[in-house]
Amino acid sequence: MRPTEIAQALRTQFPSEVIEVCEFANQTSVVVKRQRILDMLMYLRESFDLDHLQDLCGVDYKDKGDYRFEVVYQLFSVAKGYAIRLRARIPEGDPQIDSITPLWEGANWHERECFDMFGIVFKGHPDLRRILMPEDWQGYPLRKDYPLKGHKDYWHGFKEVLKKAEEIDRG
Repeated sequence: MRPTEIAQALRTQFPSEVIEVCEFANQTSVVVKRQRILDMLMYLRESFDLDHLQDLCGVDYKDKGDYRFEVVYQLFSVAKGYAIRLRARIPEGDPQIDSITPLWEGANWHERECFDMFGIVFKGHPDLRRILMPEDWQGYPLRKDYPLKGHKDYWHGFKEVLKKAEEIDRG
């Protein structure tokens, strides 16, 4: 089965959730609303043997319009060898979406990374906390409005790290 056929089946099954189907560089993406993401991904996993979550990541489209973020899900069928991508739109004023850890336990790390870097909250996640940045870090480094050079005040522990580095340099 071709990914475009899977996309059309998803559109038939969830007509009010599918916004558009895109093809670029022989890859099929389905842009969807976030409200029924668990249902859509379960449908794809069970109906089309898309059993492997290859990746989950965030995207920031600052100043895009009615939404700012997307959560991108890259699915693959190990047995059948085809892939499809879902892109769930997330508004800036309410940056949250359901966790898919009930479907793929491996999504745990990816959702934490997406939360840590973009500030997108995954509702129902079993342990949603920072994974790459210190727990007291302020801001989300992969957002397009994050300062390019960073900001010393974004992490309160920065001065302590500098002080410790100076102590080590002195001997």
